[in-house]
Amino acid sequence: MAAGSRPAVVPPGGLARPLAGSYKRCFEENAMALSGSSRGEAVPVEQVSARAFTIPTEQKESDGTYEWNDDTIVVVEAKAAGRTGVGYSYTQPGAREVVNGKLAGVVEGMDALRVQAAWASMLYQMRNFGQTGIGAMAISAVDTALWDLKARLLDVPIVVALDGVHDSTPIYGSGGFTSYTPDELADQLRGWVDAGIPRVKMKTGRDPAADGDRLRAARDAIGDDVELYVDANGAFTRKQALEWAGIYSDYRVKWFEEPVTSDDLEGLRLIRDSGPPGMDIAAGEYGWNPWYFQRMLDAGAVDCLQADVTRCLGFTGFLRVGAMCDARAIDLSAHCAPQLSAQVCTAIWHLRHLEYFHDHVRIEHLVFDGCLEPEPGGALKPDRSRPGLGLDVKWSDIARWEA
Repeated sequence: MAAGSRPAVVPPGGLARPLAGSYKRCFEENAMALSGSSRGEAVPVEQVSARAFTIPTEQKESDGTYEWNDDTIVVVEAKAAGRTGVGYSYTQPGAREVVNGKLAGVVEGMDALRVQAAWASMLYQMRNFGQTGIGAMAISAVDTALWDLKARLLDVPIVVALDGVHDSTPIYGSGGFTSYTPDELADQLRGWVDAGIPRVKMKTGRDPAADGDRLRAARDAIGDDVELYVDANGAFTRKQALEWAGIYSDYRVKWFEEPVTSDDLEGLRLIRDSGPPGMDIAAGEYGWNPWYFQRMLDAGAVDCLQADVTRCLGFTGFLRVGAMCDARAIDLSAHCAPQLSAQVCTAIWHLRHLEYFHDHVRIEHLVFDGCLEPEPGGALKPDRSRPGLGLDVKWSDIARWEA
């Protein structure tokens, strides 16, 4: 902040409250009140901090290539002018140290209303530390916290700050772990359908010999009218994936995710071009930055691109991925983190849906008050009555899991 300038404060009487149909006026009034536009003052970010929580799963879980028994969520708070924004990422506890030890010093003092400027600064300052992996997930958590802070400062819901295209985000129920028995698998998928979700996904590829029985159990549980998706998490070779695509088509599978490793762009393209009609090939959840997605799209590797808002550099990065999809008329599907993804997906023009992932649904309900619940027809509809993300952290409840 320039010498002699004064930090912006919330004006007497508080910020303007939006009435129906008046978000634009409210946005402009609050922006002027906070930024002191006549004086050119910024709203400095006063503090950024992170805490990590490792929460056990209900039982040991697995997919085609990985096993786990807990998940770590790193929660970030960003504070300015008496307001606090919240963001998070699913990562490892080390991301907390990246936020507290590096990124906080980058962002603090910057203008809270200029989130993309902070995003760019974080990327530049992580050049020598690593902009991918834990670095990208740490940036993602800070970026989402800054967007929440900006919306709270302007006293508008995050979908207004993001200028949403859609009113809600379609979802598909996801879990179906390879560690489940056929009965457990059927019960979970049936539960998604009973909740009004017309699309469900199961994991495959760990034990191909068992997958036939699992597929039958899944289709019998959900009936003929529900879309069935499968996710091999890169478990197959190219020829194995082509063989299994044919088998999946017998069960009317509409979505084959990561049939081979996402690094094999030629293999993904081969399966996309040679697989059964009506079966989309999807990948992208491990993308860290725009250049990753650029390469995948240039290769023609997928029918539907995936991106994870907690990995791909936050809301700011996710919006850039969406623009790439728009330029190619290819749909984008959000990977997990439903309470974040449901919000930013409303701002994606070529939107397909959001993965309503069992573990993250459970964790977010443990960590936050204000979680969105599925609407009839299988969608999450952001709450426009609350500023920002509309989430409050249940700090006392989750203290026992702090890493």
